Amino acid sequence: MKEQISALMDGDLALEDAEYLMTAIKANGEATQAWSTYHLIGDVMRGDALMHKDLSQRIMQEIAKQPTVLAPKASVIAKRPVLWSAAASVAGLFFVSWMVLHQQAQHADLAPVEIAQNVPSEYLLAHQSMAPTNAAYFIQPAAYTQGE
Repeated sequence: MKEQISALMDGDLALEDAEYLMTAIKANGEATQAWSTYHLIGDVMRGDALMHKDLSQRIMQEIAKQPTVLAPKASVIAKRPVLWSAAASVAGLFFVSWMVLHQQAQHADLAPVEIAQNVPSEYLLAHQSMAPTNAAYFIQPAAYTQGE
């Protein structure tokens, strides 16, 4: 039947067959839907597609035809994991904060550490001239003080 509808729209169907087909299209809902779909496709291909005024009404009718799905109420058990995870997050945050504050309080009581001075060894400097190789030349103090 769809091939005959397509042939009718293309103008390839005889007049007698076209009259019979038009009667069949009016009687058959599926054929009527195919006729409308083919015309819509043709309009779109030609660039003549216009929005129908009753589009929203047709959409609402199609939505009304859809079956209503009734879902059971969500149980309270589904909410418990969320509550436990929130409680665990708060407990973890409290524990980390307590550890940081506790460590800072312990380190505040310690005396500051003095940095050691880099003083050249007097023995190495005194005996530098007696070294057997030229490598002793590189033994020098790493820090110089002004005035010496």
